[in-house]
Amino acid sequence: MIVIACNTASSIAYEAVKEHVGARATVIDVINPVVAEVSSMKKITHVGVIGTRATIRSNAYATRIVRQNENLKVSSLATPLLAPMIEEGFFNNKISRTVINSYLSRPKIKKIDALILACTHYPLIKAEITEYYKGNITIIDSAAIVARFVKQSLAASKLLHTGKAGKHRFYISDFTKSFEQSTKIFFKDKLKLEHKNLLQ
Repeated sequence: MIVIACNTASSIAYEAVKEHVGARATVIDVINPVVAEVSSMKKITHVGVIGTRATIRSNAYATRIVRQNENLKVSSLATPLLAPMIEEGFFNNKISRTVINSYLSRPKIKKIDALILACTHYPLIKAEITEYYKGNITIIDSAAIVARFVKQSLAASKLLHTGKAGKHRFYISDFTKSFEQSTKIFFKDKLKLEHKNLLQ
């Protein structure tokens, strides 16, 4: 199984990756599982989507959501500063709150009753986004939905490993100190990262 764990890559390259891989592996993106869940949610009429410029420009969420549930209104807003801000370690502080408040107060996503965090960086600022809305709207964490979908897919294919946990190995194309610090937030420990030049 291959999971395209990025909304931008999913919106642009999902079909191409599926075609290239063929029957050799199942390919899962991070958009379709979220769209399926959102389209079936009760008591939601107006969904907001925030993500990178490329993800929003692709209109992938709006197109797919409306295709599955034409009664849902979708409003999308590009929030290009959020991902680099998070990558540089600016979250849960005055800087992140200022940037988040500036984006979420835009008229384009006013009067929504749910918000899709359409970037896999955004769970790190989910608490701040929830705080902005004072718990009055549903915050949709795409990472949690996709993780659940992957587990269900593996179980359905009888590929879900239930034994002893394996070892993780991570390869990155560009090493930065802030990236290393961010890994501690996700994995609660310092990871050994190996830098590989993929062009060699």
